[in-house]
Formats: sequence, C-alpha cells, structure tokens
Amino acid sequence: GGGGGRLDYWLSRGLVVKVVNKKLAEGKYYKLKGEVEKVVERYTAHVRIISSDDLLKLDQDDLETVIPAVGGTVRIVNGARCRGAEAELTSLDTENFCVGLLVRGGEADGTRLEGVEYEDVCKLAF
Repeated sequence: GGGGGRLDYWLSRGLVVKVVNKKLAEGKYYKLKGEVEKVVERYTAHVRIISSDDLLKLDQDDLETVIPAVGGTVRIVNGARCRGAEAELTSLDTENFCVGLLVRGGEADGTRLEGVEYEDVCKLAF
C-alpha cells in the first residue's frame, strides 16, 4: 500500500447509485437510481432499481455515486481520509465537484472534512 490512498473499487451495500451505462437494455436504466443490495468480488453490484424494483447485476464502471442534498447522510467510499465512515453532508461546492462533511460515529466522530470529491462520497439508502 501507499499510505492508504485511493483504491480502484468503492462499492458497498446500502449505497444509492446512479446507472451511467447508456447501452444497458437499450438505455432503459440510464440515469436511474438504485440501491446496492450485494457486492460481488469488489467490482460488481446487485442493484435494485428504485423506480421499477428490477434487480440488475452491474459492474462498478456502469455506476456512479449519488450526492444527496445538504443535511443528507453519505458513506465515504474512497480517498485517504475516513474511508468507510458515515457522514453528514454539510456543504456542496458544485463548481469544484466537492463537498464538506461532518463524520458521524466511529473513531473519527465529529471530524470535519472539506474539499472531498463527489466520487469519494455516496448517498446511503437508509
């Protein structure tokens, strides 16, 4: 490892993700949101599409993180700091595609993080 930086996988159970594969089912699921029910070998997720209740098996390359509104709860899914922790979204910088966070629970409870990239956080389903 190189000091616990970025990893090439980020999926975990309970995340709300967005489908970004335009070819899948002729685009039927493009931009729809789903909930990760299970992760297989780090890079593949069983995703339950929220609007249709369909269950799909998707590669992480077919998915992207979802950013909730300020006040929403996220999981830190990548990056060097507090990966795996849950946090409250405290600010949103749409020009620079980053957010501010307040970590909730665990060893880092109360830690404030700024400038966290969109792809490093993802909305939680519950």
